[in-house]
Order: sequence, then C-alpha cells, then structure tokens
Amino acid sequence: MKNSDLQARKNAATPRGVGVMCDFYAARAENAELWDIEGRRFIDFAAGIAVVNTGHRHPRIVAAIRDQLDRFTHTAYQIVPYASYVELAEKINARAPGAYPKKTAFFTTGAEAVENAVKIARAATGRPGVIAFSGGFHGRTLMGMALTGKVAPYKIGFGPFPSDVYHAPFPNPVHGVSTADSLRAVETLLKADIEPSRVAAIIFEPVQGEGGFYVAPPEFVRGLRRICDEHGILLIADEVQTGFARTGKLFAMEHYDVAADLTTMAKSLAGGMPLSGVVGRADAMDAAAPGGLGGTYAGNPLALASAHAVLDIIDEEGLCQRATQLGDTLKARLEALRPDVPQLADIRGPGAMIAAEFLQPGTRTPDAAFAKRVQARALEHGLLLLICGTYGNVIRFLFPLTIELPVFEEALGLLEEALKESVGAIA
Repeated sequence: MKNSDLQARKNAATPRGVGVMCDFYAARAENAELWDIEGRRFIDFAAGIAVVNTGHRHPRIVAAIRDQLDRFTHTAYQIVPYASYVELAEKINARAPGAYPKKTAFFTTGAEAVENAVKIARAATGRPGVIAFSGGFHGRTLMGMALTGKVAPYKIGFGPFPSDVYHAPFPNPVHGVSTADSLRAVETLLKADIEPSRVAAIIFEPVQGEGGFYVAPPEFVRGLRRICDEHGILLIADEVQTGFARTGKLFAMEHYDVAADLTTMAKSLAGGMPLSGVVGRADAMDAAAPGGLGGTYAGNPLALASAHAVLDIIDEEGLCQRATQLGDTLKARLEALRPDVPQLADIRGPGAMIAAEFLQPGTRTPDAAFAKRVQARALEHGLLLLICGTYGNVIRFLFPLTIELPVFEEALGLLEEALKESVGAIA
C-alpha cells in the first residue's frame, strides 16, 4: 500500500472539515519515533498534540491496557462501577493544586471536560455567564467554540453559539497586551457587558495552547483570583494541554501561588487513550444533581488503566524534571540561532512547552509564511512540527518527555537545518 493511494481514498471517503496535516499514513510508532506505511521514519515533535508525553507505546502503558483487556473493557461506570475509577480520582484529588477538599469526575475528551466544568460552575453558583480570553482554545463543541478565542478555523460557519460567553484579551507582550490591559478588560466587561452577580466562571489556560503558547504571568493569575474572590466567581484552569509534566510540573498551576477552583484535564492524562476529567472543590463538584454528569464512555476502564500507568511513569522516570532539562536545552539551541534567523522574535514557555514565534524582521508583523516554510522543511527532513497562534506564526514543540537523548539531539539538528534553509529560501 502507498501513501498516495490512501490519500486519494481519504479524500473520497472523509470530509474536508477534518483537516489533516500530513499526507502520509502511520504504520507503527515507538517512543518519539514513528514510521509510515512506506517505511519512512519521522521524529515526532507533536506527540499527538501533547497526548503522548510518556511516548508512543510505553511498555508500562501497554502492559496496563493488556491486563485490563483480560478483565473487562466496558460496563459503563454509571451502571456498574469499578475500583480503578475511584482509585484514580483519589490520586488526582491528592495531587491537583489547591489546599481544599477535592473531588474528580472523568469523561472522554477535553471538550467534554470543559463543557462539564462550565455545567458544574453554573450549578454551583446559579449563574449563567462565563468569561474566557482571546487566543484561548477550549474545544470544538458549541460551548467549546463559544469559549474559544480564535475564529479560523474553529468557528467559521458554525454559529450561532451559546450566549452569556464574553472574551477579554489575554496578556501578550509580543503583540503589546500587558497584564494590566487584560485585567482592566475583565473589569470593563463586568461594568459594560455583564454584572458580576451573573458570572459563574472565568476560564483560562495557564499556557495558551492553540493560541500560541503564551504564558499567563503570575500577576495576571493573581488578578483573576482576586476578581473571582471579590464577586463569588469560580476560576477554571483549562489544563488539557498543560497537564501531566509538560510544563515541568504535574499541573501547570503549580507554578503559581494561587489555585483554581476547577481544573480540566485530558490529552496526556492517559497517554494515548481517550480520557478526560474535572477536579475541583468538593462542594462545587457536588453541586450537580445525580445523573447530571457522566457519559457512556466516561471513565473507560482501558483508559483508566493507562492513566494509572502514566502517573507511575511520570514519578519513576522523573518526567517533570526531564521536561525542564529538555526544554532548557531546546531554548538554548534556539537562542543560539537568533543571529542567523532574524525572523525568530520570541522563544518562550515553561518546561517542555516551548514555542518559537516568527515576525517579519524589525516589525511586530506576524510571519506565518516563514513558520509554514520551517514546518515544511522540517517535515522533508523527517521532523514533525506543529504550528499554532492566532496568526499562524508560531511553532510549538511537543516532543515526548521520554525521548532518547540521541534522538532529541538528532531532532535539534534537523530543526536547525530547517530554520537556516528557510532563511536561505528568502535570500
């Protein structure tokens, strides 16, 4: 079978709305490497969009799933429960940030986690309104799209969206938005658009994912906490992409000195299996009536088995520390390239959640064409990179945290080559 044959069949059988980056098809993968059906090898700096922080097919995860397969695959937790759900909830409750009693509910996708966090906040406060931020990404459901602060490609043609959702600018020093600007905008919303007594929650990402890996400054998070405390609003940290060692902490909110009331999680929670969740204040989590939360596949036994293994791997292999070490190495390598790559305007991110933003030299004008050129050149050399950002001018690096050092060094060499070639293509 050839990639070109499958590509033609894909175009005939599946809708164009499911955008696909690569024109080749996976045959197998191992840790940070994958091979297509024609035998070509690629180094994976996408990790399934931050899903396999623990690498493709980690032996501990494979063994855990196989063991669960020998027991049962599905009963529907809401019909016949099982211990692994309760045990994982206990582990998450103990490790999620926040010095208060917690409870956890599991779902299937990140969008479901966000939807349920909003439901919980509304049930707990009796209020409808939600404030989100420009550049934020919270899923592709109608509520997820309403919360998401990026029109293309997520919102085009899909409205109208749920009401009582409001947006404020997220801090973005590269593009001239300060923390004071953002907090002032939130306060303005509460004066001009919705009274505080009607706001159930403020939702934000500690590091914006799709929005461009912009990091929430500590004073911004403190400011949101202050506003929420003043008006009885719940603060939701969307940790779908930042969670599970990616930022150098199990949860990115551990980098801050204040805590959220509710936290969403998914992606690398189960190392490649579909599992998401919401953890939060026990009183808020108990606000929904019995039957108000759940889902047919919510808390799937195979995914729960994988998640237990993920937490063990993170601890035993020191992946939080390794994320910081690898991320520092990548940032240093990128910094050294600044003289040769004048388009490289900013390098940022905690742990191994690193981004490079490209602007036209000497300006604040986003250079999406350059980012796409780098991505294409890297792919030609066998390195998978992802683009993000409101302007499509940011490359985000999401390699598995378990990547072998020789493979990591090889990838950095390919990245350097792609960057220099892209500059040369312009000259």
